[in-house]
Amino acid sequence: MIQDGFSFIAFLMFFSGLVIWYENKYKDGRFFKYVPAVIIIYFSAMVMSTLGVWEMTDSVKQARGEVRNAILPAMIFLMLLRADLRDIVKLGPKLLGTFFAATLSIVLGFIVSFALFQNYLNDNAALTFGALAGSWIGGTQNMVAVQQALGLNDAGMGYTLLIDSIDYAMWIMFLLALVPFAHKFNDWTKADTSTLDDLQEKLTLSNDQIRKETTFPDMMLLLGCAFGLSALANYASGLLPQNAVLTSTTWSIMIVTLVGVVCAMTPLGKIPGSPQLSNVLLYTLVALIAANANFAELTQAPAYILAGFVILLIHGLILTTIAKIFKLDLFTCGIASLANIGGVASSPVLAAAYSQTLVPVAILMALMGVIIGTGGGIGVALLLQAM
Repeated sequence: MIQDGFSFIAFLMFFSGLVIWYENKYKDGRFFKYVPAVIIIYFSAMVMSTLGVWEMTDSVKQARGEVRNAILPAMIFLMLLRADLRDIVKLGPKLLGTFFAATLSIVLGFIVSFALFQNYLNDNAALTFGALAGSWIGGTQNMVAVQQALGLNDAGMGYTLLIDSIDYAMWIMFLLALVPFAHKFNDWTKADTSTLDDLQEKLTLSNDQIRKETTFPDMMLLLGCAFGLSALANYASGLLPQNAVLTSTTWSIMIVTLVGVVCAMTPLGKIPGSPQLSNVLLYTLVALIAANANFAELTQAPAYILAGFVILLIHGLILTTIAKIFKLDLFTCGIASLANIGGVASSPVLAAAYSQTLVPVAILMALMGVIIGTGGGIGVALLLQAM
């Protein structure tokens, strides 16, 4: 059993490296065509966590938190170096509408699920669901804000954290697993992906003009800039005004997003190696996110966990119906969903699974969730209390 923080990080990186190596070696096989490495890493980390391969000691928790907080801004910065915000803005109207459709479907899911399960839940379940709604309309920081606003006790908050841990982890894995089937989904909805395709083609042409060979100085400069900016962003975020919504993590993401977009238009954006280095951080982050989930928790408070899955089921069905009616593509639906439910920490991971150039879309959309999440959570709680 792993109990040391460094050993925990080292093991996850070693395991992720093995999976990625095998995927590259057998990339022409049918297995990796439908089960990409990111899914294997995510699911395996959850299984190993359940089997007790590591114990969440103070050392492991501290290492997981510090490494995740360090590599998330660095990863986003490296991904943004190949992004062109001028083209991404063209995706705005459709993404904006889908985001709010996803938000409304989540709210409706809370109403239906609460009506079905309220007889099996505790008396303060409306407040518990309200805090969860704050998280699922923009991220964990909104959960804390709603808890403080509603005065939810620790016992009720425990149920919120349990649902958010299990159901949220499974939802991310599900959305990542859908990525290889995007073309089939888009054919079914008859989605017009011309704007996305044009953006991909333009990115390919732009990348073809970049020097192919990645040298040692290239990697050192990119890593130095990425982690140096991550450290500066984390430091600067501590100096900025904070509350339950605008946390240090939110400030850090906003800072690296701004700097990354600017640097993409400078010679730094033409240095080879940023996609490969950002992928190293991406797969490490995926493993770290999954490493805290535990299938054994499914047996705890089953009514609450099942209610959470019903919320996600309703959300998914409504969003799929909207996609069929308005001919939306899977990327747009997935990012809109995870920008609500996952927030700034998770939506870039899903966006990168499609294309690194689309990461800014996920970040900007997730920041919208941060803004409306607290109010949405409080509104859900008041609505459920009135039922």
